[in-house]
Amino acid sequence: MVYLPPPQLASASRPSYGEAYTDILAAHRRSPLTSASSVILLVAPDVDALCAAKMLAELLKQDDVMHRIIPVSGVAELESMKDEIAAYTELHTLILFNMGAILDLPSPMWFGEFSTKLTVHVIDSTRPQNLGSLFGGGGIGDRIVIWDDGEVEKMAEERKAWEALEYEPEPDSDASDFESEDDVDEEFSEYTSSHKRKSPQDGDRGRDKRLKLDNSNQPSRISREQRTTYQAIVDKHYTSAPLRQSYILATVLERVDCDLLWLSILGLTYQYTTARISREFYEKYHSIYHDEVSRLNPLPTGVTNDVDTITALSPDDLSIRATEELRFTLFRHWTLYDAMFHSSYVAGKLGIWKERGRKRLTGLLAKMGFSIPQTQQPYAHMDLDLKHQLRSKLDAIAPEYGLVELTYPSFARCFGYRAPPLSAADAVEAVSALLDVAGGIRMEVEVEGARHGGEWFGGGRVWEGGKRAHDESTRAKESADSSTNANAEAIRDDTDDPEEPTEVPWWVKNFWAGYDALTDAVPLRDALALSMSLHRAIIRQGTSIIDKQDIRTMRSHRVVILSQGPDLALFAHPGVLARLALWLIDALRDKLPGTKLARGKKSLPFVLACLNEKAATYIVVGVMGALEVGDVRKNEFGLAFINAKDRCNARSSHNSFNTSVLEIDQGDLKAFLEALCEVGEGY
Repeated sequence: MVYLPPPQLASASRPSYGEAYTDILAAHRRSPLTSASSVILLVAPDVDALCAAKMLAELLKQDDVMHRIIPVSGVAELESMKDEIAAYTELHTLILFNMGAILDLPSPMWFGEFSTKLTVHVIDSTRPQNLGSLFGGGGIGDRIVIWDDGEVEKMAEERKAWEALEYEPEPDSDASDFESEDDVDEEFSEYTSSHKRKSPQDGDRGRDKRLKLDNSNQPSRISREQRTTYQAIVDKHYTSAPLRQSYILATVLERVDCDLLWLSILGLTYQYTTARISREFYEKYHSIYHDEVSRLNPLPTGVTNDVDTITALSPDDLSIRATEELRFTLFRHWTLYDAMFHSSYVAGKLGIWKERGRKRLTGLLAKMGFSIPQTQQPYAHMDLDLKHQLRSKLDAIAPEYGLVELTYPSFARCFGYRAPPLSAADAVEAVSALLDVAGGIRMEVEVEGARHGGEWFGGGRVWEGGKRAHDESTRAKESADSSTNANAEAIRDDTDDPEEPTEVPWWVKNFWAGYDALTDAVPLRDALALSMSLHRAIIRQGTSIIDKQDIRTMRSHRVVILSQGPDLALFAHPGVLARLALWLIDALRDKLPGTKLARGKKSLPFVLACLNEKAATYIVVGVMGALEVGDVRKNEFGLAFINAKDRCNARSSHNSFNTSVLEIDQGDLKAFLEALCEVGEGY
């Protein structure tokens, strides 16, 4: 295995991203069989991975490297696709985005038996990582290239623990047992990070490791207590970080522009708004991007950056501006009241699921001097002086209601006169909505301007992929209808070909909708209405859960089970269910006492299970919330889920790349939750 340090930690003997990219170009140009299948990008369906893949694809395009992008939904999809990928004789480079970190990639189960000319690059921000891929070697291990973000340099303790578990003999074993390393590997394969068996060349490497670890000529057996300590270290290597490797590569190649910078900003914003990174971590990288924005987008002389009313300066103005983002959901595109009402932060401070909380929200707006008609009309149509006064009024009055962290530094981008400027947070909301619910579920969206009676007079419509997609599908349908009669006979006669066109899965359509929207303002703005509908469903379900007291308190976590309701099919999507969990954590952060876990600070662990009626299974999501806004707790439900399902022998599938998402048989849910309580003290 090879892991690449970032450029600032690289040296002549330790290449970095630039050298790896050069190797990809060289392999492509000397390959006699050059095609789009020579370089394949496998991308997980989340905003961070989409942005990173889009950046690298743009760099490859500039270098005239044909490549292919394939979306992969989870581990099962990747496993089924492995045989297809192996059949590509011209394939020399495989790049994994936000997948592969938890897999033992050098093992025969994955890429261990692939062609020797294949190099697998892993660019992954998810945690935990498979330490076998990081620290293992030999065979194809040297062709697994991890694009590290600098964290491996800080993992000396984890490396020592992994090597001890991997290469030390079992305690209380005799000499014959010691000689059989296969037995050692088999016993600990479920818990250690590498599942491969030892080859003869690995044995020499293992002895060298033992000598290094023990400083003796013969390996000594570690005690059971020490083994337990090492296992705890291996199981807890969690460090999340945004996917910035693609942008760093563009910087090294001196090809950074506003488009790539915007994609990198979206990836960082997604990590922060979904509680994957802390406020401190976010501000560290925000300051870096702020300098980049100032360098690439200098304002003309005499023009100041007004964070309240950002406008394009010319028809071709595609600049990025620094701004202060309010924690109000899509407030630039919604009414001010709706934006505050659907904000999880405001919900937690005011308790808007109760009548008293909604009155407090109305009272806050009245105390600020905002009339009800002003707060009920779209923000874009509000009086300009009210927009300018909004932040100062909030700073003066909101702390009385406990709203003290209403803003965070962010960015917005102009799109010339083609569309109004869009903030990074709003763009992330739109792309996330496209990935989750653009297809596969029936969603109703509100027609702009149809408020106050629109619901009764046809103001709502079913989401059909946005205005552009709807217009194109209408034209395609009309064209197909006009040619039906002419082609009917030919189609009827063509009965020799038994193959029928396979329907593209809904999640693949969603992936490409989100991917295309990253750089196109029109579908991005169309998706804002879809995001609003999604937030309405989340707050509707969240309010119902709290009102009906459906939250069950266990010894180490809280459980919510959704088995009925009008939005059941919607929350059977893991991404939407995780959003609901984050909303509940934000809403109840000040209302519920934290749980003191075995290792670490107090947290708010939530487990949500939603019934998938079609598959007769439950989608289970585990989220670890912090007691402070902007803080992050390590989500350690992945190992707990594995231990619980093994303990109760539950019929389940762990297909997602997110280890804290599990699909379990409907009849096994009760036993699984009971087992989770028993192992709960360990996470």
